[in-house]
Amino acid sequence: MDYRDRHVVVTGGTGALGSAVVTALVEAGAICHVPYIAAGEAERFALRAHPRVNLMGNVDLSDEAAVARLYAAVPQLWASIHLAGGFAMSPVAETTRSDLMRQVDMNFVTAFLCCAAAVRAMSHNSGGGRIVNVATRPALEWRMGTGAAAYAASKAAVAALTVALAEEVAKRDILVNAIAPSIMDTPANRKAMPKADPTTWVKVEDVAAVIMFLASPENRATRGAVVPIYGKS
Repeated sequence: MDYRDRHVVVTGGTGALGSAVVTALVEAGAICHVPYIAAGEAERFALRAHPRVNLMGNVDLSDEAAVARLYAAVPQLWASIHLAGGFAMSPVAETTRSDLMRQVDMNFVTAFLCCAAAVRAMSHNSGGGRIVNVATRPALEWRMGTGAAAYAASKAAVAALTVALAEEVAKRDILVNAIAPSIMDTPANRKAMPKADPTTWVKVEDVAAVIMFLASPENRATRGAVVPIYGKS
């Protein structure tokens, strides 16, 4: 896939999946704009010195003005990939309103604001653009959200946003899709679930490969999809 000289925003780009996506993008010739909120994220990011990686610090993706400034600084936006989010386990009876809204802000609000800003930016392009969101398996299979209902609901909202927005902007040649991975094989997940069998988990490189296609110029028809990426699980 040829991303030469195409500008791509990758939120959550300093994380495990984000690093795999940014690596694949720069290898394909893209110029990546990667916002982050904490200095430690940038310090740990292996691609921080890459000439085609533009790290953008102190960006709160749940803040509308901050998101607008982020996208205004990106020339000729081609693709916007929204990996930023967060997970929390909590039974419904033990989940406060504050807990719920934190999940909504981290997962749904960030995706919504970035989608809106991306559409505005891409509307100035003659060639349209691509948007990729991240849902999750429990967003499609609700019973799997047991014990983490706030998280599952916030990600289900991302899936609904994706499908509705895809229909809304299709005639502008902006193709909007999402992925719905199951548990990914990351250092954080291995630490959190030491007794689990990670051989059944999805590799971040495999998830990145799906994102790469959906966000690429080679994707000329797929829109409104929420693609399950379950691996062997």
